[in-house]
Amino acid sequence: MGACCSKEGNYGDRQITVYEHECEQEDYVYKGDNGASIRLQGSSAFISMATQQGRKGINQDAMTVWEDFTGDKDAFFCGVFDGHGPCGHKVARNARDELPIKLSAAHKLLQTKSRSTSDVDALYADDDDAHSINGETNDNLHDGKGSDAELVLHLWKAAFLTSFREVDKELSQDSSIESYCSGTTAVTAVKQGDHLIIGNLGDSRAVMCTRGEKGQIIPLQLTVDLKPSLPREAERVRRCNGRVFSLEEESHVLRLWLPDEDSPGLAMTRAFGDFCLKDYGLISTPQVFYRKLTEQDEFIVLATDGVWDVLTNFEVVKIVSAARKRSHAAKFLATHAVRAWKSRFPSSRTDDIAVVCLFFKPPPPGKSMSDISHITPDSLSHLNSSVSQHTYRSISSDADEGFDFKDSSNNKGKFQEIPEEGEGESLVGTSLNFPRYTNSRNRGRPTSKSAEV
Repeated sequence: MGACCSKEGNYGDRQITVYEHECEQEDYVYKGDNGASIRLQGSSAFISMATQQGRKGINQDAMTVWEDFTGDKDAFFCGVFDGHGPCGHKVARNARDELPIKLSAAHKLLQTKSRSTSDVDALYADDDDAHSINGETNDNLHDGKGSDAELVLHLWKAAFLTSFREVDKELSQDSSIESYCSGTTAVTAVKQGDHLIIGNLGDSRAVMCTRGEKGQIIPLQLTVDLKPSLPREAERVRRCNGRVFSLEEESHVLRLWLPDEDSPGLAMTRAFGDFCLKDYGLISTPQVFYRKLTEQDEFIVLATDGVWDVLTNFEVVKIVSAARKRSHAAKFLATHAVRAWKSRFPSSRTDDIAVVCLFFKPPPPGKSMSDISHITPDSLSHLNSSVSQHTYRSISSDADEGFDFKDSSNNKGKFQEIPEEGEGESLVGTSLNFPRYTNSRNRGRPTSKSAEV
């Protein structure tokens, strides 16, 4: 890892793309809006990042971290983006560059107008949301009855909604990027003090490591994999005249198709880009989740599905927590994911991988700084993949529109098991034999009533 450096400039003009090659080799830091420090690669006291190109061509995964996000100390923005389609790498990098800028600007604007109920509520006008957090309405937030945490939540929620919408809109108008049949997922996180807000679009994933009463590692899945296998996601597609079915060659993988054509076969139901499907149920509205961090919470891992297709949530947090040097944790995880691909699926092409680890506490004093971890591929065999995985319960009336909140600030937050559509589903098949964005025509039809939604 090379020396850290910084350079002044206008990040909004995308000058950072000039340095992408350098970032693959060095720990490069770029100055962004409001004095934020932007990383595309490398590490800091709280951050570890890594990407690994698969065997499918150009690396379509992208990632970024903004430290001192919005100009606030102890504020972070993290994001990983998984492109798909002919120009998926360009769409992923566009979202990586533009989303944090728009999110920061939207939050700043809402902060200045937070005393006006209409300013915040206006951003919900087009969305079917319950407008509540644990029973509190938006009106309560502005008449003094709502807590500070609840106001923080609503401000960030509104900022996520408007920024995701703006990124997708501007992408549709950018003639330099082919996004009609190309797109990207996005899983993003904002940590502001002890507030953690997640915005998720597609089938990448965020998993947190926390500790149980006896100090044991517990993985908490903070997002839902937004795929056609989710009943409410498939129902939205059906209402918009899109189709959901699986090909005969991969009967366990449901995909999204045009009404009258067996293409493109998209393996997720939310994404930036993919405008050929935006009239048929694909949306760019993120699901938003919240957690009030506790002393037991240690770190969060954001990763594209190249990790989750071959490693369980428990394996991921176990590997990261076992790394003796924080700066190598993400690379350590990516390396294990690649090995898992090769050992478990030797005939398949390894998927691209992008990983961001955000640690919540300063490194403990006296911790060994050895570059070599004691975890080996063989030592992973004892990891219990049947350990309960958890996700937040939605208090929204309709998860299709995706504004899910769970405030566990009382440290007694309850979790439910991940449904079969989450980690319990066979994930590997989405990338074994077919691209995640299938261009096949007339190759597969619904073979049974249960195959079509």
